[in-house]
Amino acid sequence: MERALLERLLAGKDGASVAALAALRHGGSHVVRDGATSPESLSHIYGRRLRHTRRKGIETMNLERTVERLGRHQHPVRLGQIRAADGSWAFMLFLTEDGSGLIACTGVQQAHDG
Repeated sequence: MERALLERLLAGKDGASVAALAALRHGGSHVVRDGATSPESLSHIYGRRLRHTRRKGIETMNLERTVERLGRHQHPVRLGQIRAADGSWAFMLFLTEDGSGLIACTGVQQAHDG
């Protein structure tokens, strides 16, 4: 997916989308996967991640809302990811199957060694 389209999809959304857009614009890497996944399985997986991050005290952005949105979504979901250039955050993007719309975006702070 072209960076410009990804920037348009992230513009003017929730805090995680704003942070993901800033990471992308400041040299972060991005990838959008081919194919799509069922929203039910993603809701289940990210529900477990939500519980894990809460237990471990890991900072997240918009993870609870992402799980809710995936639980309500009725169509296959395409996945993308943006990693901040400094490695401090990873953002998961949940896109419509054709990549034309953003369903949800969540960010998870990454652990640093040392």
